[in-house]
Amino acid sequence: MKALLLTSPSSLTLTDIETPQPDAGDVRVRIAACGICGSDVHGYTGSTGRRVPPLVMGHEAAGTIEAVGADVSGEMIGQRVALDSTVFCGECEFCRNGQENLCTDRQVLGVSCDAYRRHGCFAEYVIVPKRCVYPLPDQLDFITASLLEPLTIGLQAVRLGNAGPTTRSAVVVGAGTIGLAIVAALKAYGVQRIAAVDLDVERLKEAKNLGADDVFNAAQVNPKQLAEWGASSVDTDGADLVLEAVGAAASVNTAIHAVTRGGVVVLVGNVSPTVEIPLQTIVTRQIRVQGSCASAGCYTEAIEFAASGKVDLSRFVSRVAPLVEGAGWFERLHKRERGLLKVVLQPSEP
Repeated sequence: MKALLLTSPSSLTLTDIETPQPDAGDVRVRIAACGICGSDVHGYTGSTGRRVPPLVMGHEAAGTIEAVGADVSGEMIGQRVALDSTVFCGECEFCRNGQENLCTDRQVLGVSCDAYRRHGCFAEYVIVPKRCVYPLPDQLDFITASLLEPLTIGLQAVRLGNAGPTTRSAVVVGAGTIGLAIVAALKAYGVQRIAAVDLDVERLKEAKNLGADDVFNAAQVNPKQLAEWGASSVDTDGADLVLEAVGAAASVNTAIHAVTRGGVVVLVGNVSPTVEIPLQTIVTRQIRVQGSCASAGCYTEAIEFAASGKVDLSRFVSRVAPLVEGAGWFERLHKRERGLLKVVLQPSEP
């Protein structure tokens, strides 16, 4: 099969590799669409240590089940599906408790690190356990469905922040794909006021389109101003909830200083392996800092939101291109070309 192979840092080659065969309990999916995630762009340079060559990257995907292994009903062949990027065992304590994102044997499609190597979806076919696929309704095309995975990341973060109609204010720091997905999720959950912060003017415009009430250029606003925006009463001194979707020291500190006393900061971005945090601020203001990893149990809701139009995932897509052009698009995304948010590659015809 054709695959876009990471052969060395920052080097991608379209090549032929062996077509994988499904084991018992697995399905083979013919990939119709796979989005390029920001983590792929950072990872392919070798900076994160989670994309060790040789590797087929890609985890934001949708396609058609083309073959099944033993113990899987043949009736699944031909089903249009979205793929959960987390490959979980389904048997450990965390999986049994509905926390498959924390599975003891967790792997992620398109990731290679010290613990494992799992080829992903920048290829014609991929193998996943049947529990990791979700049937698509007819009204969702493959391009749109490839954006379900980042939407689930947003939903997971919003759920962990206990967001809902009683949340008076929420600030999203970072308006890349995940940050925008968080904005959309906050809006869908009925949060009263939402603000987004980023350096990119076009992404801030998109945040407004997806439900942000106010947007702020990160170069022109400081945490105190964000806190003033977020204060919802004379007794609060910041936003009820702040969600950080970058993972850099500056944005994490912005998030912590923009939340009210007793508020919640959800950390989603992880570009930097380590960052310094203002410990005394967190302790003396009793701020709850919550990590958010991947998603657990969010796909059904994501599909419902997308299919109903409550969240318009088509707004995320900047370009659709064949897999053969993948290396060029990675380079353009790495250079942060203006106007590019999400590029979706098509390994095979829908």
